[in-house]
Amino acid sequence: MAATRFLIPLGIFIGVAAFLFKGLSLDPKEVPSPLIGKAAPDFALPLLSNSETRFANSDMVGKVWLLNVFASWCGPCLDEHPIIVNFA
Repeated sequence: MAATRFLIPLGIFIGVAAFLFKGLSLDPKEVPSPLIGKAAPDFALPLLSNSETRFANSDMVGKVWLLNVFASWCGPCLDEHPIIVNFA
């Protein structure tokens, strides 16, 4: 009984430590994604300022561009929006 009271917390601690070690050993600059380096899928979206004018990825061929998709209820998205606008 006394050994069980000692081994269960020790096992939990070792498990948590292993997850922390694995997570902290990853490179935060490396974002694993199968989409990096691939062409963007085709799209055509209306502009917010003029819904009759459409914006498509074919308009940006040969240019460096950033398409940020976010939700208005997303706090971090709202925080990053002014920073991204400054890039424009």
